[in-house]
Amino acid sequence: RDWSSDVCSSDLSPFDAALHDACGRAVGRPSFRSVSPELVGHDLARYLGPDFAGMSLQDLVRPEPAATVPMFHSVGGSDPLTAAEADAADVPRDGLPRTLAEWIRFNGLWNIKIKLQGESLDWDVDRTLAVDRIARETRPAVAWRYCVDFNERCPDVDYVLQYLRRVREESAGCFGSILYVEQPTARDLAAAPRNGMHAAARLRPVVIDESLTDLETLLLARDIGYTGVALKACKGQSHSLLMAAAARRYGMFVCLQDLTCSGASFVHSAGIAAWVPGVAGIEEIGRAHV
Repeated sequence: RDWSSDVCSSDLSPFDAALHDACGRAVGRPSFRSVSPELVGHDLARYLGPDFAGMSLQDLVRPEPAATVPMFHSVGGSDPLTAAEADAADVPRDGLPRTLAEWIRFNGLWNIKIKLQGESLDWDVDRTLAVDRIARETRPAVAWRYCVDFNERCPDVDYVLQYLRRVREESAGCFGSILYVEQPTARDLAAAPRNGMHAAARLRPVVIDESLTDLETLLLARDIGYTGVALKACKGQSHSLLMAAAARRYGMFVCLQDLTCSGASFVHSAGIAAWVPGVAGIEEIGRAHV
């Protein structure tokens, strides 16, 4: 069937994944190797328009999956960073790490997702610097990489610019470790006044996440300054592959997020991250269950 937007909703993504899996099993190969023109029957122009004439999804994926994929540990806004904070929050002593430093040592981390508020600039800057300080003290030889996520809470692009500039002023090393900024303002990209991200994206890639529903929203985001896309298995494997193809066509940064997938469901997210080249990493919020 046609890979239209109805297949890409989170409600139908399990069925979409099952169809890909069934196709792969039917032809005796991984589902990511079953999207060739002779099996699909069309080039990408059918789904994404004339800019994609002659392009195939098979040209998008790797011949073989990547052996490893960088994984980002998520530090929530209320997660304790220190032992004192863990004690104050009454974090259980169950044998698992209780502080950020312990998590870093426990999993050998070198990628961190930092959840921020978007409502208090001082708090957001201080939180970022605190995470960076603990990370560098715990593993000083690591080339740390961060993504920062404001959960759409920033009022406007000026907030993002102030945040990035203040972090750079306080710590050039911390600023240099910020790999990208996840969708900082509200997901309705067409709402007035529009929050153009051009100035912010000149400092660090800015990635569309919640707003990414189809090619139209990707192109709108690109037009107003977003420079990257976040793929999610929960939106469908078809959707993820098509958006990855569009991102490659338009030279955009690509990352992948799990939306708290864990256990067997994480295999799907990890598969997309391993088969699609250029993915900067996968944010695994449910990583403790992997």
